[in-house]
Amino acid sequence: MTLSINTNNSAMVALETLNATQTELSATENAVSTGLKVSTAADNPAAFGIASQMDGNIAGQGAVNDGLSFASEVVSNTTSAANSILSVLNDVQAAVTSLGDNTGSTLSTNQINQEINGYLNQIDTIARNSTTNGVNLLSQTTGTLGITASSMQYVTGLQGDTASIGNLIADTSMGMASVGQSVLTDALGLSEPGNTLGGSISSNVFVTSGSMSNDVSTLIGKVQNAIQAMTNVTSQLGANTKILASMSSYGSTLSDNLTAGVGALTDADMSAESAKLTSLQTKQSLAIKSLTIANGQSQNILSLFQS
Repeated sequence: MTLSINTNNSAMVALETLNATQTELSATENAVSTGLKVSTAADNPAAFGIASQMDGNIAGQGAVNDGLSFASEVVSNTTSAANSILSVLNDVQAAVTSLGDNTGSTLSTNQINQEINGYLNQIDTIARNSTTNGVNLLSQTTGTLGITASSMQYVTGLQGDTASIGNLIADTSMGMASVGQSVLTDALGLSEPGNTLGGSISSNVFVTSGSMSNDVSTLIGKVQNAIQAMTNVTSQLGANTKILASMSSYGSTLSDNLTAGVGALTDADMSAESAKLTSLQTKQSLAIKSLTIANGQSQNILSLFQS
């Protein structure tokens, strides 16, 4: 090999090798520290672009899942209220039935009348308190007592598909006696329409001027119709509960799949990166040693001119 003080080919080769090793080592160290083989577009433009789009979908699906969770909470709260109302309606039926045993006794009738009004007030209170973050499916009145919506719409998928749950006392399929009333007992036909949300029931459809408003079988029929209407409400809520549970489960699975997809594109194989790091550190040491040896060749030229 030609020795020259102007051009040290061995040093240049050693330096090129060292620089290449340093570049590769830097990338490997970044992969080890971040856990990512693709952290910027410079690492792999195609993979980075796809992963970025999928990250957006993950964020969007997260928002969808949150909306489904909120809808589930609204339905769950309403279901609990509806079940409690059904229990109170059983007490109403017992009280109305006892009216037939007290015909002619104004005192007893008035006492039962007050008892019935107490039950009806309890029903309306339960319905009013079934409000979740402003949404109440058992009242059509909005802007009052914290109720801002009487129905609910929620997003079901990444493409913006939506579903809704309408106001249950305005739904003609529920069998309400008076559809669209703001107070549930009015809608169930147990009190006179026109009561205000948060107000107390002062009169019912069972007792008028201290006596039964109709024969006891007719009055019991009114309560049974109300029970049937609330049973329809619970059935509707049950169906929505199943739908929301299914969509929530699918949404969670989809989020996991998207996350796994991004990982497949960008996550580093840590065992492979660890082995590569050790190898590159060894190559770096050898390259530095080679450069040191190559730089020492110019000193060998001096020995040629020593006497």
